[in-house]
Amino acid sequence: MTTGNEWREAVGRSWAENYRLTDRAFAGLTERLLSRIGGCDGKQALDIGCGAGEVSLALARGNPGAKVTGVDVSPHLIEAAWQRGAAMGNVEFVLADAATWKPELFAPHLLVSRHGVMFFDVPVMAFANLRAISASQARMVFSCFREARHNPWASELASILKVPAPGSSTAPGPFAFADTGHVHGILDNAGWREVEFEEVDFAYIAGVGDDPVTDALEFFKRIGPAAPLLRSLSGDEREQAESWIREWLEEHRSGNLVAFPAAAWIVTASK
Repeated sequence: MTTGNEWREAVGRSWAENYRLTDRAFAGLTERLLSRIGGCDGKQALDIGCGAGEVSLALARGNPGAKVTGVDVSPHLIEAAWQRGAAMGNVEFVLADAATWKPELFAPHLLVSRHGVMFFDVPVMAFANLRAISASQARMVFSCFREARHNPWASELASILKVPAPGSSTAPGPFAFADTGHVHGILDNAGWREVEFEEVDFAYIAGVGDDPVTDALEFFKRIGPAAPLLRSLSGDEREQAESWIREWLEEHRSGNLVAFPAAAWIVTASK
């Protein structure tokens, strides 16, 4: 489980420092998500858990008449997002918790999120707040991971490192929204309607270049479920763990690329 405080500090700092790598890993999903969102010109859009701003910036570029606001709990990610969007006049970033945020003079017609909604401590309350602050007939589009067994970059890595398989509970975390029944219940109880789920498969890109295995190893040392465990190890234990991961990455190498199958939901709902 990744807590809000971890996102505000160590985890958020790491994601901000490595946003190019995370955007690369999610590139295939981002394309599908943006296609599903469609246009929002002339409207207000909210990016929930915006991270370093990839989706917010894409929406702002593609819809110059829209006002796009990205919200995140991490000051490090918000700073990175502002730096990336400094030259754009129709996007802004706010340091806030979307679960409780009460903006003035802003009622989004469109609410979006790329994997930013699975970390709410009290998800029904959070989605009820998002519904309350949104415009009449607002629609919401977000992505979240499907079951860990369909995401070997996480499930196989857990097996290699001999740690519990991810996604075994609905506690806040990457796989908290894998169960459609659980998510449907949350959104229904929060007042959202017309909830639909679309399966999306994409390539989770971990490493590229002349030595993609080393590139991928560095990625997993910084981002994802292995990172905190590897940071906790030292000496021979860490060397052994990294050796296991390197062998595993070699198995998934194809030329100058290390990539894994990944599986997500794109969830849509309306107010």
